[in-house]
Amino acid sequence: MTGVRTCGILLHPTSLPSRYGIGDLGANAYKFVDFLHNSKQSIWQILPLNPVGYGESPYQSPSAFAGNPMLISLDKLVEQGYLSAQCISKVPIFNYQQIEFEKVKNFKEYWLKKAYGRFKKMEKPMEYQQFIEMHRPWLGSFAAFMALKEHFKGLAWNCWPQEIALRSETALKYYQNLLDDQIQYHYFLQYLFFSQWEELKDYANKKGIRIVGDLPIYVSFDSSDTWANPDLFDLDEKNNPVTVAGVPPDYFSSTGQLWGNPIYNWEQMVKDDFKWWRKRFETLLKLVDIIRIDHFRGFESYWEVPAGEKTAINGRWVKAPGDKLFLRVREYLEDLPVIAEDLGIITPEVTALKDKYNFPGMRVMQFAFESNDVRQFSPYYHLENEAVYTGTHDNDTMLGWYKGTLKNNPQLIKQISRYLDLGKCANDSDICWRFIEITYQSKANMAVVPLQDILCLDTDARMNYPGTVGGNWRWRFSEGVLNEELEEKLSDLALYYNRIPNSETHKS
Repeated sequence: MTGVRTCGILLHPTSLPSRYGIGDLGANAYKFVDFLHNSKQSIWQILPLNPVGYGESPYQSPSAFAGNPMLISLDKLVEQGYLSAQCISKVPIFNYQQIEFEKVKNFKEYWLKKAYGRFKKMEKPMEYQQFIEMHRPWLGSFAAFMALKEHFKGLAWNCWPQEIALRSETALKYYQNLLDDQIQYHYFLQYLFFSQWEELKDYANKKGIRIVGDLPIYVSFDSSDTWANPDLFDLDEKNNPVTVAGVPPDYFSSTGQLWGNPIYNWEQMVKDDFKWWRKRFETLLKLVDIIRIDHFRGFESYWEVPAGEKTAINGRWVKAPGDKLFLRVREYLEDLPVIAEDLGIITPEVTALKDKYNFPGMRVMQFAFESNDVRQFSPYYHLENEAVYTGTHDNDTMLGWYKGTLKNNPQLIKQISRYLDLGKCANDSDICWRFIEITYQSKANMAVVPLQDILCLDTDARMNYPGTVGGNWRWRFSEGVLNEELEEKLSDLALYYNRIPNSETHKS
């Protein structure tokens, strides 16, 4: 990132407008790319593309490799001949501001299964067979896991009959035969997702826009990854987690965050030269251009909590082999375009690991303002090799944060107001855009703003409340709100603060 100044927008595809209750990879995704292009943006940052898990969280996925079938565009399936236009002419009335996950899932799964029924009767395209071969290292176990999970009524895999939980060869053959149609259905869904996403990414790249994707450090216990590779995780003889992941008390929670993900068996991963990690990075880099590593500090030291604890307080820091991992991954892949999410408790050792591989770190303006240190939030004190944000998916919106701080800490707002000259702001919109402008001013080479802040939305547009389950990941924006006025305002900032990396690509 050094030497190239860019700007972009943070928006997960599920938040796009769609008449099907959830954003997808159809026409509105391409319209958003056009909006980015017209606004002189060169970055589209997203959350994990994996299927969602507990609490509808993309950070608790049943697979670290698979794509989310709910993002598949039904309209594109009509274009491909897998559905007729009449099939989806009548659509339930969905909430256009919030995703109704269960309602959406029931609706889309019905039509995805109809599409699969037609697909089975068609001659399989060569691309389908090529896809299966390319992704065979993870695809087979994922498809089997999903079919088995449905067969066993949603039970976690360690509660399945022992012979299939332990993946005995006899049991695998039996269930692969018994559930062959369901397994093939999940092959089909992943083929659709990867095909549609890769087409969208290609369109974005041709418009001069790079995709920043998210890599959660941990995987869910109830996932195909742990079921297929139990030796890579800290599990006991009954396949229950011995230790789980989290973070100690921090900005978001006085008792820490107990994520519950199983801790890696790093000793075993070192022995096989980080094979699972190498494949994970390789697969993700087919879908995105830059990887934001969530909870980067866990690769240097991680917070380990005994399984069964109610909070994350009684944990401990344990050293991780992050240096060896990144060295080997970079050797295999040659390049490793990464942003390190280095927020929270950061030690000199974490900073040294980040700097050794020249990974850009992150600055979040909301945290910086609360530091009461002008050097933290002044854009002139930032480093070039950083990415700066007004906030992330875990933060309140900028307007919601401002109003909350104004109420709870008026003295801080006075200090910020003096620094940002907020006295000249006539309304909420002016305040939001002043925060965006100060972010663009930063010396950091990458500036990213959540769409909620560009639209000047309040707390009800927040994406996630860390440490909570339920009510998260639901926000959507309405069709028609991305207009020429917003394009002009963003274009002006990008031009004024020298954040247009390739003027030829971004010509209208």
